Amino acid sequence: MDFNFSEEQEAVRHLAGEVFTGKANIDRVKQVELSDERIDRDLWRELATTGLLGIALPEDLGGGGLGIAELFVLLEQQGRHVAPVPLWPSTLAAAAIAEFGTDEQRTALVPGVADGSCFLTIGLEEFGPHTDRDPETTAAPADGGWLLTGAKAVVPVTHVAHRAIVSATTATGAALFVVDLAADGVAVQQTQSTDWQICGNVTFTEAPAQLLGAADGTTVRWLQDRVELALAAIQHGVGASAVEQTVTYLNGRHQFGRPLATFQAVAHQLADCYIDLEAMSVTLWQAVQNLVDGVDPGTSVLVAKWWATDGGQRIVHRTTHLHGGMGVDTDYPVHRHLLWGKQIGATLGGSAADLARLGAQLAAGAEVVA
Repeated sequence: MDFNFSEEQEAVRHLAGEVFTGKANIDRVKQVELSDERIDRDLWRELATTGLLGIALPEDLGGGGLGIAELFVLLEQQGRHVAPVPLWPSTLAAAAIAEFGTDEQRTALVPGVADGSCFLTIGLEEFGPHTDRDPETTAAPADGGWLLTGAKAVVPVTHVAHRAIVSATTATGAALFVVDLAADGVAVQQTQSTDWQICGNVTFTEAPAQLLGAADGTTVRWLQDRVELALAAIQHGVGASAVEQTVTYLNGRHQFGRPLATFQAVAHQLADCYIDLEAMSVTLWQAVQNLVDGVDPGTSVLVAKWWATDGGQRIVHRTTHLHGGMGVDTDYPVHRHLLWGKQIGATLGGSAADLARLGAQLAAGAEVVA
C-alpha cells in the first residue's frame, strides 16, 4: 500500500500549512482563548475563502469535490497548530448530510458550511463508557417526524452550531438525526473541554428531529469511522508538532557544556516518540485508504484510533516532561499540545475502551469464521 500523498493532497497540505501558519500563530491562539466564543472567526473565514472548509463536500453544494483523505490532511495541519476552529465536527456533519440527506437537507445545510456562514456539530458520545452498542438515546416516529429522548455528552461548539447530527436508537436500528439545538425539548448545559473549547451536555426530551438516511445502523457506523479517523489525524499533527518543538528546545538548551538533545536518556525518549508517530501515521492512512477504496475497514479504524489515543498521549506527556519546568507553564506553546492530546485521547473513549471494542470485534470475527 502506497502512503505517499497524491499531488492534490500535497497541494492541500501546503495551502493548509500556509493558512494556519499565517493565521494561527501562538499569539493569535492565546488571544482567541480569552474570547467569549473561543473560535477564531478570522481563521474560519480564511479557510472558507481558500476553499479548504468545503474541500471534501460535493461541488454542486459549494464544495471542492475532493475526498475524505484530503480533509484528514487538512485536519493534521490543524493539529500541528492547535488552531481553535471546529473543523472536524462541522465538516463531517456536512459530509454526513451530503451523503445521506434529502435534497432539502443537503441544500439547506451543506453550502453554509462550505462558505463558512454556519457551524454544524456532532453528538455521538453519551454519559458512561463508549462501546459499540446502540446509543441509549432513543428516537420514535411521531406525526411524520421523529422525537428524541436521551442525552449526549461534550458536544462541540453547541454555543454557535446551527444544527447537530446525533445518533439514536430506533426500533429498526441505530440512526442519525438532524436536530435544531434551539428547538423545544432540547436543553444545553454549556461547559468546556480539557483543551478550553466550549462544548455542551445536551438533553433531549421528546425533541423534534429529522431522520438522516436509513435507520439500520449503517449511517452511524459511517460517521463514527470518520470521526475517529479525524481525531487520529488531528492527534498526529499535535504529536508531530510537539516533537518538533521539543527537538528545537533541547538543541538550544545546554547542561554540562553540551545540548540536552545529546544526552542518551533524552535521545531514547525522543526515539520512542518517533516510533509512536510512525505507528500513528501508518495505521491512520491504512484505515483512510480502506474508506477511500470503499472496502470494509474491519478493525483498521479502531487500530488507528487506539494508536492515536495511546501513542498520542505518550508523546504529549514525554515532550512536556522533556521541557522541564517550561513544559508545565500554561503560557508556553507546548502546553496546548498536551491539553489537545489529552482531550483527543478521551474523546469517544480512552485507550482501554478502544482495546475492549477491538477485542469484541476480533472475537465476533472469530465466531463467524468458526
